[in-house]
Formats: sequence, structure tokens, C-alpha cells
Amino acid sequence: MDLRKLKTLIDLVSESGISELEVTEGEGKVRIVKNAPPVYVQQAPTQYAQPPGGYAPSAPAAAGAPAAIADPVAAAPAVQSGHVVKSPMVGTFYRAPSPGADAFVQIGDSIKEGQTICIIEAMKLLNEIECDMSGVVKEILVENGQAVEYGQPLFVVA
Repeated sequence: MDLRKLKTLIDLVSESGISELEVTEGEGKVRIVKNAPPVYVQQAPTQYAQPPGGYAPSAPAAAGAPAAIADPVAAAPAVQSGHVVKSPMVGTFYRAPSPGADAFVQIGDSIKEGQTICIIEAMKLLNEIECDMSGVVKEILVENGQAVEYGQPLFVVA
């Protein structure tokens, strides 16, 4: 399916009352969803990730129109300078041992290898997460109370 047909379909969805449109043409399949979480657009044999909001043409879009499909290479996060401490499990991230207590670490704090830097609650168990190297906390990448995934970056230590 060419770009002009896609633009026409996107304009149709954005201007109408429908919230979802799926079109199959040959081996290609396009699904356009208005105001939905990320979905994947597949066209044989290439796959493209669709960011929240959908697709927008190269010209400036009107308010409420879907956004452009992101280039997977351009969408990659910037490389962190320093050692990245990652989550060893899925759970809820907490910076302090209890709601009213001071955080384990702040940006700029010197920490030692093995020092507790946060807690991740998983299945009603509070798991203390220790830093795997000594250094200075450069960034805290997660908000208190936020859900985290396995391998998600939590801190940058230099």
C-alpha cells in the first residue's frame, strides 16, 4: 500500500466518528486506531512500530490528528553516560523504605557496592535492590511508586 492511500485512510479515520479501521490489500494489512496505545502496523515483509496517536502526513497535522510513524532507529533512547543499574525483576519501584522516610539515595550521593539503593515490591514482597558498583548517583530514571519491568534502567552511576 502506498503512502497516498495510507494518508487518505488516516484522514478518513481522523475526520469521521470511527475509532478503528483495518484494511487488507494483497499481503499487506493496515490497522489505524484513533487515540489508542501503541500498535504494530505490518506490511509483508517489513514491520513498522506505530507510536501512540497513529500516523501523520509530512505536512503539519491539525489538532487531534494522529502523529507520524517513528523511525525505529531515531526512536532509540539516548545512550546513558555511566553505569546503568537495571531492575532485576518486575514490580513497583520505591525510593525509600517507608512512605514518610528519606530516600535511600539522591542524585549526587556517593554510594558503595552492595549498598541498598531502592526497593522493588513484587507479589507483596519488598526486595531491597543493591548497587553493583561504587560511584556517584548521576540520574534516577524512575519515579517513586512507578511500575518497572525486568531489565528497565533505574539509576545511572558514574
